[in-house]
Amino acid sequence: MRLFKPILAGGSLPDRLLACLGATIGIGLTMLICGRLHLGAADLPIIVAPLGASAVLAFAVPASPLAQPWSVIGGNTVSAVVGVAAWRLIPDVTVAAAVAVGGAILVMSLLRCLHPPGGAAALTAVIGGPAVHTAGFAFALAPVALNSLALAMLAIVFHRAGRHSYPHVPVALPPLPGRLHVQPADIDAALDDMHESFDIAREDLDALLDHAARHAAERQAGS
Repeated sequence: MRLFKPILAGGSLPDRLLACLGATIGIGLTMLICGRLHLGAADLPIIVAPLGASAVLAFAVPASPLAQPWSVIGGNTVSAVVGVAAWRLIPDVTVAAAVAVGGAILVMSLLRCLHPPGGAAALTAVIGGPAVHTAGFAFALAPVALNSLALAMLAIVFHRAGRHSYPHVPVALPPLPGRLHVQPADIDAALDDMHESFDIAREDLDALLDHAARHAAERQAGS
């Protein structure tokens, strides 16, 4: 059974089952919304597909900085805007697609709403069907922003009904007496030393270290 243990730290089977339920309802909701917009049957799959990735993040890893409501809504929306702009300004589809994804990453990073499915939203604006191209910049509002908003709001309600905070708020503990408390600047310095980016907020790293130190102290006291 170790082969089927979730690779994410802290993941559990009940959490994964709840994520499945939430994503099922979320994608069903976005499909209903797209149906109300009278999109062509040929355009619907490529428009809804990026939201599948958004659903995985929002429901399966709600603590991830990439899965927060602003990341879902802002990331998908601004990426779609970048994609539409690239399609209109660059005649070559290959170059436009490449610029759309690269530009989306840049804009999302600057606006602090980095969201991996945003790359797919930008790409969809370039290689989408006639309905996408005809809509122009309105495509970023409906269905992209509308569906992203619906998905994020559902995730908020879904996680509030459970035991997860969403938007995620790190739960910090008071420092243990006698323990050298790690400061945020220490975490930043350690991240600089490692030259890596991790899908976890600095505040969560700080809280994780506090919780781990408390468990270590309890274990040592018990032994």
